[in-house]
Amino acid sequence: MLVFSSSDKGGTGRSVTSCNLAYRLSLIGQDVAYLDFDFGSPTAGAIFEIPTLERGTPDGGLHSYILGKVAEPARVDVRVVTERTALKERPPGSGKLSLFPGDVGGAEFHLTNDHIKKAIDLFETVEREFDVAIVDLSAGRSSALDMSLQAVSPKVRPRKADPIRWLLFHRWTTQHVIAASGLLFAENGIVACATNAGFDQRGFRSMVRTIRTAVPDDTAFGKETTPEQEAWLRKSDDILKGLAKARGLGQDLLAGLTPLEPMLLWREQVIMDVDVKRRLAKRATTKSFDELADRIIHDDAWEGF
Repeated sequence: MLVFSSSDKGGTGRSVTSCNLAYRLSLIGQDVAYLDFDFGSPTAGAIFEIPTLERGTPDGGLHSYILGKVAEPARVDVRVVTERTALKERPPGSGKLSLFPGDVGGAEFHLTNDHIKKAIDLFETVEREFDVAIVDLSAGRSSALDMSLQAVSPKVRPRKADPIRWLLFHRWTTQHVIAASGLLFAENGIVACATNAGFDQRGFRSMVRTIRTAVPDDTAFGKETTPEQEAWLRKSDDILKGLAKARGLGQDLLAGLTPLEPMLLWREQVIMDVDVKRRLAKRATTKSFDELADRIIHDDAWEGF
């Protein structure tokens, strides 16, 4: 299964949520590959706490592979190379967790058919070797986004191939809802690009779901929340729900949400159960990751959203 992570803007929590999703999928027995296609800012290594890959790899990353500079892209076993002791542990029954890093100093590029062929080969490889491959795309309309759509187009992808999920991340704010809707539905947006690549519009839209990140609850103002603040939060949430529905990002398109979590905002790290036990992170946060991981791998749950 291929899972594409997209967002219109930076700072949406796309990468940190995707890394946490990859970790949670591995815990339930899935062999997971994480492909850092954020060519301009490949920082998944920092989230997995791999010092040598904090900004990508200096040699042989995905950027180099797509450009034809190396025959095979670099990959690492996250649990072997991470500096975080707890993340090194592989619980019984868990699956592999591999990172395909981007390149230090990578950037956008003019897309060619050779690049698309490289992406096709890469996706075929990871689908053979792994249960789930998460492809973290650059923010906005990018070479990585266009290339990915072309590489999984019905024109080149076997009809009986594994499922595709397309996730659109956005913060739960007015600006981010508007921006995400534009990226998905506007002229030259994701749906239009998918149609140009050969997808049936209705079929492609059935693959797409949204994830709302950093959604505040009634604890957002701290222990001394006033009745006025609680009322304001509820009203603001209702306004945003109305805006999302009007912009085509309503409940029917919602895969899940993540709560406002200080550990994610300040550290941008994988949140583990031990962090919850130490009362450093919210149980609601890991629960949201678990629920999303479960939904993604089950077709019946996906179709029933």
